[in-house]
Amino acid sequence: MASASCTKPTFIPAFTSASSSSKSSSKSSFPSFLKSTSIPISLKLSNSYNFQRSLVVNYALKTTVSSQFPVLTSKDLESLSSASTPTILVSEKLGGAGLEVLRSFGKVECLYDLSPEELCSKISSFDALIVRSGTKVTRQPPSLVVLSLMHQQANTVAAAEHGIALLTAMSRNVAQADASIKAGKWQRNKYVGVSLVGKTLAVMGFGKVGSEVARRAKGIGMNVIAHDPYAPSDRARAVGVDLVSFDQAISTADFISLHMPLTPTTSKVFNDDTFSKMKKGVRLINVARGGVIDEDALVRALESGIVAQAALDVFTEEPPPKESKLVQHENVTVTPHLGASTKEAQEGVAIEIAEAVVGALKGELSATAVNAPMVAPEVMSELAPYVVLAEKLGRLAVQLVTGGNGIKFVKVVYRSARDPDDLDTRLLRAMIIKGIIEPISASFVNLVNADFTAKQKGLHIIEERIAMVDSSPEFPVHSIQVQISNVDSKFASAISENSQISIEGKVKYGMPHLTCMGSFGVDVSLEGNLLLCRQVDQPGMIGRVGNLLAENNVNVSFMSVGRTVGRTKAIMAIGVDEEPDCIALRKIGDVPAIEEFVFLKL
Repeated sequence: MASASCTKPTFIPAFTSASSSSKSSSKSSFPSFLKSTSIPISLKLSNSYNFQRSLVVNYALKTTVSSQFPVLTSKDLESLSSASTPTILVSEKLGGAGLEVLRSFGKVECLYDLSPEELCSKISSFDALIVRSGTKVTRQPPSLVVLSLMHQQANTVAAAEHGIALLTAMSRNVAQADASIKAGKWQRNKYVGVSLVGKTLAVMGFGKVGSEVARRAKGIGMNVIAHDPYAPSDRARAVGVDLVSFDQAISTADFISLHMPLTPTTSKVFNDDTFSKMKKGVRLINVARGGVIDEDALVRALESGIVAQAALDVFTEEPPPKESKLVQHENVTVTPHLGASTKEAQEGVAIEIAEAVVGALKGELSATAVNAPMVAPEVMSELAPYVVLAEKLGRLAVQLVTGGNGIKFVKVVYRSARDPDDLDTRLLRAMIIKGIIEPISASFVNLVNADFTAKQKGLHIIEERIAMVDSSPEFPVHSIQVQISNVDSKFASAISENSQISIEGKVKYGMPHLTCMGSFGVDVSLEGNLLLCRQVDQPGMIGRVGNLLAENNVNVSFMSVGRTVGRTKAIMAIGVDEEPDCIALRKIGDVPAIEEFVFLKL
């Protein structure tokens, strides 16, 4: 007969840091690192250009931990729940739609026009800080994650539209004619424009904005070519664009639209030499980055007639000097970096920023983390279901731990048919750490800070890769096994022959499954809540436990039985939609054939 406590205490195993004492007190206490205010998380949203943004997230965790393993009361849990609600400081204006997203997740306070000193004094009480270009975060601790939000989808269409607006306005001298009329003049002959139909537009940089510009230019009857060393030719062909070399693009184009990033390679790539290779009378549009043009060289090209006109939304220095010859040139149309300045784009960007902040605070992985280990998007996509499996296994394993020694050593075993060099396990390791740490603290863990957080907690992670000769290399991982050593288990059947808590899982039909618990084979979908029972293997057990759950109005989503030898011992795994109350759990424990059981939240 298995015993069950009606009070159903929640057990929180403590981590043991390097500084923790090996001695344990007879009196259990609520861990100080769970009661204290966590080290603030800084989320920085900066833009050295008007709408270039970076999201900086500091997931620093408390290093002070308890060596005790406490029982949390309902009051403690309520306190922990309140403490874990993120608080977000918005120090510069963000669209209302974005603020709504933030407020649905945490507590948001908008404080504008703070001095650096005021901001520093405020940050300590917040988990996240969102700023724009007016505020700089200059220090980056080891656990700081930087998410690049330079190319939000909401900005793409707005920037492309502005590029087309400058193209058409320049070709018809709209800005100059407008200024002339306002000055009391009527100079129709002076401002004769050029037609766009049949002219060749070279799009320099065929990314998101460049491809959208190409689509629109095709729509007004222009021939479009493009240069981008990284763009796939099939994507260009789908738009009706030919990819050509850099020299071919600039030497054959009537109009050139720039959409390149500013890198050491592209800095001042449009210079005297480049302009000398262009057709006389070419027209230039730039809504990308000011630094890709040598502005003095462009002035010379305008004066010589090589470049007939230019339309610029970006500059090397922003705002440009008032005496700038380029800005004051009669044949140059300028705007103050308005590429993404539409109401729709600003609201869309605000939502994207807010969703990125929320995702980062949740500890979700992001392909935009610019200071994270480089993981290719296709690898992230392929590993997505295994990432879920890894976190679930971590969450399951930590709930099985009991006793006051703390979790110190975790071994992760990956079985795969792929060569070890072809299996990037950083994502999986991070999510296992996330699964182990987050359920027992108010901390958030992700790819960037996972190893740092584990080290701070005194948690040692060892990884092992085992080749599977009978498995298909089509799938990156055959199975993942998590072992926790030198701890006691509240469910003895989870202990393997090596005296470790050992659980193993696979991805089946795109969903995470538990396939092994200790030495017992099982087949359990890792979703919802899970009731595990070790029992004498005899008829009627499934029906008996199922009836007890039904009496408590608990719905069973699935049931599986794993055993070593028939009619001896077995593990019954039951997935339930609701949490059984203490009376139902006691009745299950009172069933004579049930030797032990444990209820787990996944």
